[in-house]
Amino acid sequence: MSNTQEPNTSTNAESDKSEIIEQKIISLAKAKPKGISDKDLATEIPDLQPLQRAQIINKLLSQGRFDLFKQGGSLSYRLKDASKTKVVKGADNEEKIVYAIIAEAGNKGIWMRDIRYKSNLASTQLTKVLKNLQTNKLIQAIKSVAASKKKVYMLYNLEPDISVTGGAWYQDQNFETEFVNVLTQSCYTFLNTKATEAKSCKHGPIATRNMSYSSSKDVHKYIVHSGISKVDLTVEEIEMLLNGLVYDGKIEKTLSGDGNNMYRATQSLLGSSGLMKVSCGICPVRKNCSSIGNVTPIKCQYITKWLEFLSEIY
Repeated sequence: MSNTQEPNTSTNAESDKSEIIEQKIISLAKAKPKGISDKDLATEIPDLQPLQRAQIINKLLSQGRFDLFKQGGSLSYRLKDASKTKVVKGADNEEKIVYAIIAEAGNKGIWMRDIRYKSNLASTQLTKVLKNLQTNKLIQAIKSVAASKKKVYMLYNLEPDISVTGGAWYQDQNFETEFVNVLTQSCYTFLNTKATEAKSCKHGPIATRNMSYSSSKDVHKYIVHSGISKVDLTVEEIEMLLNGLVYDGKIEKTLSGDGNNMYRATQSLLGSSGLMKVSCGICPVRKNCSSIGNVTPIKCQYITKWLEFLSEIY
């Protein structure tokens, strides 16, 4: 008589059925990101028994895939963001804490000093945690234009904010002076040509003046079509250059009736503003500059280089 046991096909069938129902619940949660209730589950999966429903929901909660919260006086379940749960599997408590702190900082990133303060971890321990998270491609370290010798940390899949990279005006944390000068001159040439063409208008001074104006969108379109820049520039970045010309007294700015910024070339009555002769004039993080913090004139390498340049001239 053989002692060989037949496989428990009944148990396997129940397991397969449970997996199918679990996927249905996850799909329903994806379709309703604000949350699903037991009533929703009963409506969408009518053959789901209360006991089986409770077992599957408890499994998803224990795996960290669902959030449990109250909505309208009843319990609801919400699918967690995959980017926030990715670190949970195989990570220790320190990594989870540091990951959560970095995730909260968004695409502006966070300094190591601030992570250490919030996590209360020792420097050596924090360094090890950050290295592990980087190795697993969960976070990235980005050099900031505000302090080139320091790095900020953010989630691996995020695109750094312009305040970190400096935008189109910076390459490898170095301010592209020549690139900015060429683009600025091109913007002025376009507006100056428009003003010259407007002089041929025979409908009076007001019409001539109106014809000499161009919107920042028009200037942006000209720069893009001219092929001067190999970098994709936004209208806002073009306006930064135009504002520099305004401060130099080469062009003037006004607001049109539909809310667009309008610019026209003009004759300068005064010399160039001193501010526009230094990197501060078109610095993308100048709004964050103050006497304290990470962005300060004292720590700014570009001002230091400018002062060294002046000392060589004079």
